[in-house]
Amino acid sequence: MNSLREILESSPQLRGLTMHGLRNEEPQPLGPPQWDWKQVERVLVVRLRSIGDTVLTTPSLFALKRFLPNAKVDILLDDWVAPVLDGFEYVDNVITLKSSSTRTRAGVAKVLRNAQYDVVYNLHGGTTATFLTRASGAKHRVGYAAYQYARLHQHLAPSASTLWGKDKTHSVEQQLALLGWTGVPVSDRPATHLFVTNAAAASISARLESAQLAHAFVLVHPSAAFDTKQWATEKFARIIEAVAERGLRSVVITTENEKAVVETLLSESKAPFTCFADLSLPEVTALASRARLFIGNDSGIAHIASAVKVPSVVIFGSSNVDHWRPWTSVAAEVVREELECQPCHGYFCEKFERPECIAQVPVERVMAALDRVSRA
Repeated sequence: MNSLREILESSPQLRGLTMHGLRNEEPQPLGPPQWDWKQVERVLVVRLRSIGDTVLTTPSLFALKRFLPNAKVDILLDDWVAPVLDGFEYVDNVITLKSSSTRTRAGVAKVLRNAQYDVVYNLHGGTTATFLTRASGAKHRVGYAAYQYARLHQHLAPSASTLWGKDKTHSVEQQLALLGWTGVPVSDRPATHLFVTNAAAASISARLESAQLAHAFVLVHPSAAFDTKQWATEKFARIIEAVAERGLRSVVITTENEKAVVETLLSESKAPFTCFADLSLPEVTALASRARLFIGNDSGIAHIASAVKVPSVVIFGSSNVDHWRPWTSVAAEVVREELECQPCHGYFCEKFERPECIAQVPVERVMAALDRVSRA
């Protein structure tokens, strides 16, 4: 097996992907090998759920492929989010779960068992992920000791906080720690990374040309999954106006079922903007890669922007900033109002009539942060 340094220096694609630029020292594992890595030919990573979760798994996939360049590294994702990894260089196969029904789980379990994985990392820990990890029949099934069904794994790691030696850890660090505990070098804590496919790039180029957006623009994502993460649309309108005063156009990205947000922006903003509401996930990645700046709520789209190295400002409400902040090697800021009740579960606000944590964030602070990252 080639050394890590030989791999890094021989591949331009692998350069510049680390968070801390450790050029003089090779990345290190967080523990001794748990098995003979020379015998490992196939590895599976299980990471179900959302767009953001998937993006934040990319450092682990990169770390695995860097360590095992000749092994097959696959990932199991929910089907609707799988296109996020279209063309991704550091995974060989994306296996998808179409639903959580018993029948579909059984079908995926059969696929996993037939693949004969040597190692399976359960980076999710939920019931379905743990069931499928166990069903794979892999010789080495790895999870955290704190998982609900930890006994279904053969290798149980201590907490990420213990492994990194600090109280608060990011989602990326939690995933990397599980790999690092088994002997995978992860100490450089790589940044997130996504690939822009040729098809998506061509599609976005055509749409930007049609919208007369050949020059730099600011990508704005004004939507969120929950009210506790949703900054007021009227305030996003003020941001669009401020961006226009600086000579930049705004491109707003939403989904087709978020028409109310766009209608509010149209009525509130005195500055024009372009809106795309029908993009595929690969097209979202391609669009983000063309942006000069990103401004939006805490969401999977924010993580996509970070993964294509766009300077960003993310507005946080209920979420745990230490766990979910942008994980990138370029300028990024989080803007929030600190309250004693933060962070919380985020599904609804239990303390106030409205989620004050995000409602109180002023436009001026967000715009100041945007100006700072634009100069970085």
